[in-house]
Amino acid sequence: MQGIDNTEVSLWVTAAQRGSPQAFKHLHRRFVALVHGVLLSRFRPAIAEELTQECFLLAFTKLGQLRDPAKFGPWIVTIARRMHAPMESLDRVNDEADEPADPRYDLESAVDAAAILAAIRRLPEAYRETLVLRLVEGMSGAEIAVATGIGPESVRVNLHRGMKKLREALSIESNGSRNEGDRV
Repeated sequence: MQGIDNTEVSLWVTAAQRGSPQAFKHLHRRFVALVHGVLLSRFRPAIAEELTQECFLLAFTKLGQLRDPAKFGPWIVTIARRMHAPMESLDRVNDEADEPADPRYDLESAVDAAAILAAIRRLPEAYRETLVLRLVEGMSGAEIAVATGIGPESVRVNLHRGMKKLREALSIESNGSRNEGDRV
């Protein structure tokens, strides 16, 4: 995710509030990774994809309620955090067996990625969200802070503590190798 320029975002929000479809596209393009990351920290990938689109639909219908256009990022994150899984998938929220494999990766990598994502989802929420935004969506700590409205120091602490807990959850030693005999 590129750096977020609040002046540019404010202009897009104002234009979108006036009905500009192009402004809606800019906002979607700029914030889709953020919303997806927040949802992926809570739901399996297929549900996160579906809820990402629902989140934007909801946000755009309520865009007139946003008082400070520069706060679009934290505002849409709040909407994403309040999203719920569709009723028919609640019994399978953490079951990723039906997720299609990404053909760019081999089976072992796909299994490792699924195990890591499952381990992240078992961490406390503050760590889950910041880790997914950093590790999956590729956002920097500064970008996470600006986009979510969380202070930079809190993001740094959450990332540090979250990585420590993730290593523990995956039984990875601090030098980066897995403990002997462990296989994820």
